[in-house]
Amino acid sequence: MFTNPQRQVERTGRGGTPRDQYLQDLVTQFQDSTDEECKERIVANLSNFAYDPYNYAFMRQLNILELFLDCITESNERLVEFGVGGICNSCVDPANASVINRCGGIPLVVQCLSSPVRNTVIYALGALYYLCNPLTKKEILKPDVLQVVKDYSAAGAINSSFSNLANAFLDKHANS
Repeated sequence: MFTNPQRQVERTGRGGTPRDQYLQDLVTQFQDSTDEECKERIVANLSNFAYDPYNYAFMRQLNILELFLDCITESNERLVEFGVGGICNSCVDPANASVINRCGGIPLVVQCLSSPVRNTVIYALGALYYLCNPLTKKEILKPDVLQVVKDYSAAGAINSSFSNLANAFLDKHANS
């Protein structure tokens, strides 16, 4: 459920931690942790906050989008999955999409299309759907990327989620 300032005050109460502080605490825990499972849980938690527009400004202020992009470069597939999930959840916002693009996020998301992890591929397809715009089309609609998306589009009998997302992407960005 989406939050607004009034609802946030009601939920946290007088002694509760404000959202920006809570997110900062999560980022600090991630940075201080050496335990991979702990990092996975924290990034998954941050990724869940990324869908709510109430959190978008906090995420930009706290460099959480950059943290998600850093996770995509890790060898830990769970960090990659949750990192691209956070990108997918947040990139519907044009300001967030701009940060992701400016930080070199598009090639990182594109590389997730070849992940062996189903959710990572789904998040990558969803993120590219929203990241593709007149400024990024040239980078995203490269022949090799389009071929991968077309292959997913044809996978309807094997994986309808891949096929549906790929078809939506192609309909909006390649077949228009």
